[in-house]
Amino acid sequence: MKSNFITEIIDRDIASGKHETVITRFPPEPNGYLHIGHAKSICLNFGLARDYGNEHGDAGDNTLKFARCHLRFDDTNPVKEDPEFVESIQADVKWLGFDWDGHLYHASDYFERMYALAQKLIREKKAYVCSLTPEQIRETRGTVTEPGTPSPFRDRPVDESLTLLEQMRQGKFDVGEHVVRLNIDMANANMKMRDPLIYRIKNVAHDRTGDAWNIYPLYDYAHCLSDSFENITHSICTLEFENNRELYDWILEACDEPRPRPKQYEFARLFLNYTVMSKRKLLQLVEEGIVDGWDDPRMPTIAGLRRRGYTPESIRTFADRVGIAKNNSVVDVSLLEWAIRQDLEPTVGRGLAVIDPLEVVIDNWPTGETFWRDVPVYPQDNTRNETRKLPFSGRLFIEKADFAMKPPKRFHRLAPGREVRLRNGFFIKFVSVERDEAGNPARIHCTYDPDTLGGSAPDGRKVKGTLHWVSADHAVPAEFRLYDRLFSHEAPGSEDRDFKDDLNPNSLKIMKGWVEPALKDIATGAHVQLERLGYFYTDPSDHTAETLVFNRTVALKDAWANTTKQAPKKGSRAKARKAEAAAKKREDVVLSDVAAALKSAHGLSNNEARLLTDTADLHVFFDQCLGHGGSPRGVAKWIVNELLRVTKDTPISELQITPPAIGQLVALLESSTITQTAAKTIFEVLLSDGGDPKSIVEAKGLAQQRDESALETALGEILRANPDETARYRAGEKKLFGFFIGQAMRATRGQADAKLVRSILMRILDG
Repeated sequence: MKSNFITEIIDRDIASGKHETVITRFPPEPNGYLHIGHAKSICLNFGLARDYGNEHGDAGDNTLKFARCHLRFDDTNPVKEDPEFVESIQADVKWLGFDWDGHLYHASDYFERMYALAQKLIREKKAYVCSLTPEQIRETRGTVTEPGTPSPFRDRPVDESLTLLEQMRQGKFDVGEHVVRLNIDMANANMKMRDPLIYRIKNVAHDRTGDAWNIYPLYDYAHCLSDSFENITHSICTLEFENNRELYDWILEACDEPRPRPKQYEFARLFLNYTVMSKRKLLQLVEEGIVDGWDDPRMPTIAGLRRRGYTPESIRTFADRVGIAKNNSVVDVSLLEWAIRQDLEPTVGRGLAVIDPLEVVIDNWPTGETFWRDVPVYPQDNTRNETRKLPFSGRLFIEKADFAMKPPKRFHRLAPGREVRLRNGFFIKFVSVERDEAGNPARIHCTYDPDTLGGSAPDGRKVKGTLHWVSADHAVPAEFRLYDRLFSHEAPGSEDRDFKDDLNPNSLKIMKGWVEPALKDIATGAHVQLERLGYFYTDPSDHTAETLVFNRTVALKDAWANTTKQAPKKGSRAKARKAEAAAKKREDVVLSDVAAALKSAHGLSNNEARLLTDTADLHVFFDQCLGHGGSPRGVAKWIVNELLRVTKDTPISELQITPPAIGQLVALLESSTITQTAAKTIFEVLLSDGGDPKSIVEAKGLAQQRDESALETALGEILRANPDETARYRAGEKKLFGFFIGQAMRATRGQADAKLVRSILMRILDG
């Protein structure tokens, strides 16, 4: 682990003799699946225990007896907790490469001890039973500038409070009828210290303690006491608990917990752009059927990342690169993608697949013959000599995108008059095209040059394009799940929007294609790089020997390296600090004068301003987009998030799409004339053929559907077509709402106003 302010604190504590042990803890609440933010905390707390030693004494410092990390479940709210979450959390910690070595605890282990201490606090008039309603407690707490009002029950006789406490435990009162509060200071500037609650009535059974309790401690009370009972030395929390630290210390002092007492330290939470990290929002995505469960590969949960194909090593690398800081910042999701590429590139085997096939017939290939060639499985590692059998025949599949009758500039793939190289194959040259009834290319005819096997021609002629392919006569069918960001906005739900309005309609594309025969027997849960397509992982749930299912983990393009110019390298502490600073680039980046001026003029983010001024051509292109109806911020986002992502290395000046078209497209989107889905369709047409966005909208009928009457009729038909789902929803299965949203958007080809659809559906279903 890199040096950081927490390791510096621990080093001082060891050197001064304050602690002879280092004991940390990871204390999740079992009310959901862990996400990538929790992974950072896991790597920190368990990583400290790993780095400072273990219980066997190998600490690297003879003044330190041992170091360890506890896994403790904060199971103080049985209403929201589930054994499924407990099991998933343990599995995630182990998958990340850590172990609690027998030190597994629950806050519920200490319920009796906590209760006894609550009685002690009441006897010493440091706590009391309050009978104000929850609303009254909130009203009397005061504000940041005004002190709170003491509860009329603050001076309740000790015996009366003790009797009420016991009756609360026995279940003799309703929820909210009484609470236990600490007697601290209603005028304290820190509102956490204004007689906080430490027990509330729940009247529900607990998974581990059964019906023994009808009251449960609150986090602030249970957490610090659990730390003390377990002799935690360094209690590491995220920054939102900074104001809780004063209460943490007060409770331990009031309870007279033995010294040395644990100390709380706060570090910055992990925030990723294009991602939500709130458990409440993640639960909403699951319950409404917007995603396929907690392990949906688009989710930022550890289970979702695992199913997508992320490795424990990549997540640990990511956490290390982000670093431990004292100030919150937003980390670019591209850093996470860089980490998995770094892990997979040296070790993963290669294969060929075509996900959107177009048939190619080799006219001069010997009829009925197949040429088999041994090609390397690991061409990136010349120490590994493993090969695979690759067949070549007279019929091939290539990607539809690798052929164009009217190729744009810098299109180096197959086209009339063009010759290209086939990866691990021959040169082929275009002859003719067969079209389907709609006029689209259905089959390409080519010739091959038998003297070009190995990638070069004897006469020295050169070709610019290299295509991937599979032999059609030997290809194995497969399903490819192409995952993209779940949200299309870098800050979902910002600016008072519903976060679900920022969902990316193209976050999952399912393609039916083919793989080379060497991949027929690929195992479930295996990685492979499908050349030119990305790194893929065979789905651990759906992949079988009969049905091949590949999840794309990440594309091959290293957007993070292109953004930062070079990946941070390990080295000295000075270099480590530089790497940590780089991880906060979104907030702390130093802009050039030109970028700073652009940011100031148009209200852009640091990242947008920096990317738009990366080259003079791009800066000019952005300026030329303005004045055509789209807002500067909207245009900037479209260029950064969409245009740069798909154009890759093509110079901006050689694109078919023009600056006025970008401005008009953004204007149509911002005026709600079209939906995000329609905008993507128009964008693809503009990229390939150019043109005018308004004309494309009219020609393809892509205007957003806002006719409330027509939508209501269409939605009514959907409900009638799905009577079972409608009945289940009305019976209380509310997560089916996402199912109806999906049906509605599919029925309207993604062109309906999503907010209007949601409003009408709620009226029909709940009316």
